[in-house]
Amino acid sequence: MGVTTFFWFEAQAEEAARRYVELIPGSRVVEVSRQPDGSAFVVAIELQGQSFTFMNGGPGHPLTDAASVQVTVDTQEEVDRLWAALTEGGQPGPCGWLVDRYGMHWQVVPAKLTELLAGEPHRAAAAGAVMQTMSKLDIKVLQDAYDKA
Repeated sequence: MGVTTFFWFEAQAEEAARRYVELIPGSRVVEVSRQPDGSAFVVAIELQGQSFTFMNGGPGHPLTDAASVQVTVDTQEEVDRLWAALTEGGQPGPCGWLVDRYGMHWQVVPAKLTELLAGEPHRAAAAGAVMQTMSKLDIKVLQDAYDKA
């Protein structure tokens, strides 16, 4: 038995898959099934060991924020790098969310945020309140809010 997350693209499944594999270390394209004209139909990838399947299914089923890919990173440099790459041609959103140029919804989250939000309740609330004012998350600003509460 296998479990994978499946996303329907209009026509950019292979391009998106290759971009994501390039951006996230430890990732790879597993398999590309092609249509008779040579274009990709189904693309299987792994992002940090997590399986995803992308399909070029044509129009009519756009990606939405009802499903997103969350990437947890350790450093602000990683937040900054992924944020810049994924918002290029896309659109930033609130609280670490964004939509990339392919319409995929992402959350770029520093691991420190989980620690802060699970901490002492009034301090966690202060960090959470500051997070809600951000687009790209800033670890130092979140930590400062927690420490000053």
